[in-house]
Amino acid sequence: TAPAPPPPPPPVVECTPGPYIVFFDFDSSVITPDAATILDNAVSAYANCGSAQVMLAGHADRSGSAKYNVGLSQRRNDSVKGYLVSKGISDGVITTEAFGESKPRVETADGVREPQNRRVEITYGPGSGN
Repeated sequence: TAPAPPPPPPPVVECTPGPYIVFFDFDSSVITPDAATILDNAVSAYANCGSAQVMLAGHADRSGSAKYNVGLSQRRNDSVKGYLVSKGISDGVITTEAFGESKPRVETADGVREPQNRRVEITYGPGSGN
């Protein structure tokens, strides 16, 4: 009889570095149910990334002062970081940067409320967050 064929190779597990983007309500840093679902997916994907660095980039829309929006962006980063740490990602691999209203996803005039600009972008691995 012919020898049995070799077993198939194991599937290649690749790190998916993101970005994973979670959005926030106006003037809020509270993780919404939709954001939690995205963060859970990001945590699952992180399992394939070894102990890669995690970069959180917080953003705000253009309503409110630029200074206030940097603080709001950092509070959003802190909320996401707390969530990720609660799901088992080490606090020590997470870095944050608060961009405020300086890097909008959707260009708007000053003072405009734009939901897509109220966000945190999560990326993994070397060179992430650039």
